[in-house]
Amino acid sequence: MSTDRTRPAGRRDQSGPRSAPTGPRSTPSGLRSAPTGPRSAPSGPRPVPPQRSRRPQPHRPLRPHQWFAERLLAVLSGQRPVHWMLGHTIGEAYDQLAELAPSTPLRATHGSRPVLRHCRGAQPATGVVEAFASIAAGDRVRAMAFRLEQGADQRWRCAAVELGGERLTAGAPGPR
Repeated sequence: MSTDRTRPAGRRDQSGPRSAPTGPRSTPSGLRSAPTGPRSAPSGPRPVPPQRSRRPQPHRPLRPHQWFAERLLAVLSGQRPVHWMLGHTIGEAYDQLAELAPSTPLRATHGSRPVLRHCRGAQPATGVVEAFASIAAGDRVRAMAFRLEQGADQRWRCAAVELGGERLTAGAPGPR
């Protein structure tokens, strides 16, 4: 074994390390073998880790109320057709959306596309989520509330929608 502590055991060249080896070492006969001998800790001060950058965190899956808020916003702003919500609504909610979608109550104002600012939900009972969202389009901020119910198949479906304090009912014009 080598007594020189600056080189790993078995190293014969006199130059220092250039880069970390990427694979097993070759023996003079051309056969590869596993590295042998103890590894010594690097001498000198440890390098300072780089500063943390403000990169976005890995994408987390949306909660049911956030997912529905995005979908309802897309339909009520005219970005998506109402049948996009087919199968995700129960009761009169789909009929309400079908009546309201053509009037696009959350449409863009002055060229600015509406965006979901905040969305929060509460679970008053098992299998029920009541949520609210604030939606911004230009200098306007609108409120939307909706109720989700979980079916026997464990899927969430929208059961009711309210916009800006007025209940969205079929046949009634949306708020302006």
